[in-house]
Amino acid sequence: MPDILVRPDLDTVVPLPWEPNVAWCIGDVRDAATDQSVPESSRDLLRQVLARLTDADLTAVVGPELEYVLFEPDATAATGWRRYARAPGNVYTTGRRGDPDGHLLRTVRALHTLGLGVSGGNREFDGGQFEINLNHSPALDAADRAFRFKAAVKELARAEGRLATFMAKPSNDGGGSGFHLHVSLVDADGGNVLAAPDEPHGLSATARHALAGVLEHAPALSALLNPTVNSYKRLGSDTIAPWLVNWGLDNRHAMVRIPPERGAATRLEVRLGDGTANPYLAIAGLLAAIHLGITAATEPPAPATGRAADTTAAAELPTDLGQALDALAADNELTDVLGKSFVDAFLTFKRDEFARFRRYVTDWEFREYAQLS
Repeated sequence: MPDILVRPDLDTVVPLPWEPNVAWCIGDVRDAATDQSVPESSRDLLRQVLARLTDADLTAVVGPELEYVLFEPDATAATGWRRYARAPGNVYTTGRRGDPDGHLLRTVRALHTLGLGVSGGNREFDGGQFEINLNHSPALDAADRAFRFKAAVKELARAEGRLATFMAKPSNDGGGSGFHLHVSLVDADGGNVLAAPDEPHGLSATARHALAGVLEHAPALSALLNPTVNSYKRLGSDTIAPWLVNWGLDNRHAMVRIPPERGAATRLEVRLGDGTANPYLAIAGLLAAIHLGITAATEPPAPATGRAADTTAAAELPTDLGQALDALAADNELTDVLGKSFVDAFLTFKRDEFARFRRYVTDWEFREYAQLS
């Protein structure tokens, strides 16, 4: 296995507010022999995709939204952990009723001091589940902040003797955690090119083409935005996570939601991803699909309505990691943008992961079959 070199990006150096006299810096991975980027470098992959948008005089602006679940030690639990503050209700709230120890406020203050651009946070649908949103910024900066956000939240929880996980669905009796990405495109003058007040739904041709690109490449994108075996236990018709390849106007059941704001705030909210996604790969894949849609000038279907569950109007997303990996391997247009070397490496790692899972005997299998066989 060849040596690699990690060169610090000194523009990203920042002191850690919870570790005195310690600074944090993001590094770029290089081949030690050639000083060139390596195919597995997700940060460089995002740069490569962004270069294609730059060539078209476009800048991608991204706003990440991430959910996670907080656990406390419990020696009586099979996993050794129980969900923090499990009382039902308290959805979309803050305060001690749904967060008796003040975890959210304490965490948001630390993240603010770290300079991560937190725009808001709240208790989410399930007990122990929280959502924290980050400000919109150019795509690479947004990915850097999302990467640091995940690491910081987990580290802050460890300091309290707790476990914060971005796992897609960490428990059978709870919901899933998403990683939603709000994306807009601006031109050289800073104007939002997705906005068109006189067009249907207030969306420009560029917006429609970008949306069509995301829908067309959604099965392959699943491999990047839902990258684990567990990811597909979050998706399904009986959940509030997307499961069909569709879009809707302010519809939170659709895979892509178009929020109601227009003008400078016109954007796509891609709701496909879960918290296990690598922010660099998720954003790179999404922007690659947007680039392909704009280049091909394809049009999206009609928006979904209601619960966005019409299977006659929209295809189903992959239902397991194996299907998603096959979809990525078969999507020649997307893999051409992402690069064959990266895609080959990603598929190799993830197919090995899926193969190991398929050989693993789970607790469910023992309970279901041991006394019947």
